[in-house]
Amino acid sequence: MNLSLNDHENGSGIFVRTKRHSIDIPFLLLCVILSVFGSIMVFSAGMPYAEFRYGDAFFFLKRQVLWVICGFAVMLIASRIKPSFYYTAAPYAYAATLLLLILVLAIGLVGNGAQRWISIGPITIQPSEIAKMTIVMMLAYYFSKYERLALDSKRTFLYGTLIPCMIMGIPIILVMLQKHLSCIIILGLIGLLVILASGINAKYIAGFTAAGGIGVVCLALFTDYTKDRITVWQNPEQYKLTGGWQTLQGLMAIGSGGAFGLGYGNSVLKYCYVSEPANDMIFAILCEELGFVGAVGTLLLFALLVIRGYKLALAASNVFERLVIFGVCTKIAVQTLLNVAVVTNTIPNTGISLPFFSYGGSSLIMLFFEIGMILSFSSNAKILK
Repeated sequence: MNLSLNDHENGSGIFVRTKRHSIDIPFLLLCVILSVFGSIMVFSAGMPYAEFRYGDAFFFLKRQVLWVICGFAVMLIASRIKPSFYYTAAPYAYAATLLLLILVLAIGLVGNGAQRWISIGPITIQPSEIAKMTIVMMLAYYFSKYERLALDSKRTFLYGTLIPCMIMGIPIILVMLQKHLSCIIILGLIGLLVILASGINAKYIAGFTAAGGIGVVCLALFTDYTKDRITVWQNPEQYKLTGGWQTLQGLMAIGSGGAFGLGYGNSVLKYCYVSEPANDMIFAILCEELGFVGAVGTLLLFALLVIRGYKLALAASNVFERLVIFGVCTKIAVQTLLNVAVVTNTIPNTGISLPFFSYGGSSLIMLFFEIGMILSFSSNAKILK
């Protein structure tokens, strides 16, 4: 699988186009199922709050459906773009992301005590969400150009470890200045796994991994915001009317569902008990309404999507496409696992959305764009059964 991108280019740096086949239908179908299922759950989970806050029980559903439609349009366009464009655009997208991460520190909007958003007319973007994609693209671009140097045992520390970790570390430092711990963890995990997938020996990045882990622990222990979250996580019952409220209500929702759930739309705890029922805590409402069987079925859909994506990565025609597909699918897997871990109080409560399910526009459209990239690359990959 260690194919250099240059093996698939002509002298002008443009991909030699082998005969393309259709996009990968199983991967597309799984995305459609998850997005439709997610919209249905957004309606059920968010209906009481939408009625209370906006006087329209269908408020969240209408907006989510609109974003899904826009997302599918973006996905369709992205799937029709040649892979060579993404390769050429990777360093520019990475540089633009760094600029946005700097701008958000200066002119970003403040919400819930954090400054993480930039408003451009009616559109609000979160640069840290874009960084999840562009770090993957830039690492894939880098390893496609310097794969031989990165895997050379005499040069692997510089080209295979130090420079890739710098590519990953610069945006992480900028996100750290936003005090966005959950995003730092996600960016770090995605970046490290992409570096490992390039073929680098794990021992060469062990030191950087340890240093990063120590940095995250220090940030968590010595920052008041994260320190409070850890304290509540250890004993939520002592803070049941303050910081532990969301966690305890979410756990109660999960337990109330039992094996088969109370039935779709029959959640009780979504009525102003569970905070963010249509967003970060939507999995708790899913468990309450669809039970253990529904929760396992949902996670199985995610697992099938990620496994299919990894198969596409193995079948990719070059290093760049392989690492991008791997990175995007890893991001979906990491966010899903961390969201479930937060909802079940396995890790401290922090804002991590559930892909395809959590209510929101920019992150959903960004996800569909990434799916479109994978579909574009899948038409170049070996045909899978």
